[in-house]
Amino acid sequence: MKTLKFTPHLAQQILAGEKTSTWRLFDDKDLQEGDEIVFLNKETNEKFGTAIVTSLHKKTLGSLEEADWIGHERFSSEEEMYQTFRKYYGDQVKPDTEVKILTFRFTICNNL
Repeated sequence: MKTLKFTPHLAQQILAGEKTSTWRLFDDKDLQEGDEIVFLNKETNEKFGTAIVTSLHKKTLGSLEEADWIGHERFSSEEEMYQTFRKYYGDQVKPDTEVKILTFRFTICNNL
């Protein structure tokens, strides 16, 4: 089964039902609508739940619109967004970088 890792603060947002969307760059997992995915805490590698991808679309970071932000955490500026993604993916993150926008239905892990 495919897995996605989230920083602890994003895992908390998912558990609280505030985050229902994630953006992924340079997708090496071939994420698709309908995929069932295990969600892991990036720092502990512990499973905190599973999710089904309910919708997926692609665009570039530079072409994001207001609707793309639904269910996703906000950044204080465009520059903060690029800095954050460069932390995860490296300096190749630019406005023309493709982003997969995944909306998901989350189920909390039973052992929590």
